[in-house]
Amino acid sequence: MIIRKLYRFENAHIVRRCTSRRCSRSLHGHSYKVELLFAAPSLDRGQMVYDFGLTKGMIKDLIDSFDHAITLWSDDDPEYLKDMKKWSERWVQLPVNPSAEQFARTIFLLVDRVLEQTEMVNGESEVRLEAVIVHETDTGYARADRQDAYDSTMGPTNLDTILFSERVRQEWRDPTMFERLLAGERFVNPDSV
Repeated sequence: MIIRKLYRFENAHIVRRCTSRRCSRSLHGHSYKVELLFAAPSLDRGQMVYDFGLTKGMIKDLIDSFDHAITLWSDDDPEYLKDMKKWSERWVQLPVNPSAEQFARTIFLLVDRVLEQTEMVNGESEVRLEAVIVHETDTGYARADRQDAYDSTMGPTNLDTILFSERVRQEWRDPTMFERLLAGERFVNPDSV
């Protein structure tokens, strides 16, 4: 069975080297919608694939990192990166160009790692992330599944090159969660949310 959880965020970026001049040479923003599709072969004790309340913690914080932020590509011009970080409190720097496709891959990698390192406590069985769909506009989206997310020909698959601004980190429920995630720490779902 598959369930869907929808998130929204406002974000600015430049997608260097793309065909569209406006997109590749001008800072611009989108009202993104992100769909997470979770799957499991059976239901938990509450007869759910995965309680939506459990997605309001670390998963929500990671996706919310992109809200009212500038997403930067680490390979962009160093002066541009420096200026954007100087004038924006909220920024995320990725090792990939911030296209809808790479947002979908990046979010898949982040959420998949959270699920992988989380101990389920309500009888959940083999909950996995099936796909991430990132709607950049009302008419266009990108969808990444496991194969896309971990395909190194599409870009790095390691999370340790992602940088979150100090302000973004301060707004997380746990400002150390990303370091803990990278360190492979195990997380335990709460009994109640």
